[in-house]
Amino acid sequence: MTRSEKEQLVAELSDAFGQANCVVIVDFKGMTVKEMEEFRKIGYEAGLGARVIKNTLANIAFKNAGIEGVELIDTNMAVWGEDPIATAKAVAKYAKENDKFVIKSGVIDKQPVDAAKIDEYSKLAGREELLGMLLSVWTAPLRNLAAGLDNLAKKKEEEAA
Repeated sequence: MTRSEKEQLVAELSDAFGQANCVVIVDFKGMTVKEMEEFRKIGYEAGLGARVIKNTLANIAFKNAGIEGVELIDTNMAVWGEDPIATAKAVAKYAKENDKFVIKSGVIDKQPVDAAKIDEYSKLAGREELLGMLLSVWTAPLRNLAAGLDNLAKKKEEEAA
């Protein structure tokens, strides 16, 4: 990789890390190319970016994005996305399916976090689930009113008969 290619890669990653609300660092040592492509496909479907990157280039990209305190050792893949919960869910799900895919650390809202925090985020309700719960709460009074009126109508019919 030439110097200009490295500079371009660092610029792209700095931009991606700066815009992402969640970056997860995973170890992929021992994974086959097929397994890596399988994860990339899952990540693409979830709207995530994923890249294997040298630690020095990743450290420069994190620094350029204004993120401090991320330690990178050994082999690393960075996975990033807009929604921290969706990102954590996708990574944690694949980590459960493949024991060679190990969550090491990450960054959520520009703050470094450990693997346990990412696992906690993966167990939270996602945006769609929360919107469904909110909609259910909003429509509950109307459902109750409709059920009450229906019961009243049935009662009046029984009394009339």
